[in-house]
Amino acid sequence: MPNHILISGPVSWNSIVYLDHLPEPRPHMQFALEDFETVGGTSAGKALHLAGLGRKVTCHTVMGDDTASARLRSVLDSSGIELDTVIVPGASERHLNLMTRAGERVSLYLSTPAFAKPAVAPFRTLAGGAEALVMDLSETSRALLPEAVASSIPIWTDLHDYDGQSDFHEPFVQAASYLFMNADGMPDPLPFMRARVDAGATVVVCTLGAEGAMALDADGLHRVDAVPAKIRDTNGAGDAFFAGFLHASLLGADTDGALASAASQAVVALESKHLHPCVEDALP
Repeated sequence: MPNHILISGPVSWNSIVYLDHLPEPRPHMQFALEDFETVGGTSAGKALHLAGLGRKVTCHTVMGDDTASARLRSVLDSSGIELDTVIVPGASERHLNLMTRAGERVSLYLSTPAFAKPAVAPFRTLAGGAEALVMDLSETSRALLPEAVASSIPIWTDLHDYDGQSDFHEPFVQAASYLFMNADGMPDPLPFMRARVDAGATVVVCTLGAEGAMALDADGLHRVDAVPAKIRDTNGAGDAFFAGFLHASLLGADTDGALASAASQAVVALESKHLHPCVEDALP
């Protein structure tokens, strides 16, 4: 399977509920502005956007065997993503996302699949010939990190709102050459970014929401403005940004060029009701 991208991490089936404001911590009633079901999960978001960019993508993930799991598999299959799925009894990961039009979100985990110790040999076979390994935060990916490192294939990881202290994140921080994060967990992410580049990371990227993003590599600090968008839904914008950067980098873009491509790709998610526009036609 030459020249593919292997993604390891979570996919989910999500219920999205839009409110005029997030609930206050007291008993009360609110009316929803809109609600719908869709695909979620950070690995699904990255896979959908990379496939949309014409990349051959394999997603190694854990799912349940319930009805929501079947719908989830159907959408991802229809979107051109090759699934390597570990099936466990029960429910897949499911979220209830409470959203506002301003992009505020509370994500409630309704279920998570049981952890199954991953088989190393099949993962090694999947990784053969890959251009990049995307190791998203999950127990499965964490268990497979030693094998990913041993493969010598560049590792990309998304730390999300990492606070600089989480023990769970630490193996991902140490393993990855390409690190992505947002600024929600640190008042000043630059010292962490510099420390990782000094330790050998190729590039560290921090997204800043409406303020764009910044990246640090051996040549210094790079910035990009957010591309104007008619925002429909903010879910998955960070995953789209990640996918745009990865795609451009594999095409030979430098950090500035990859940042520009990433900012443009984020708009694809922001202007869609779903993680990617292709989901609309793929929903069963």
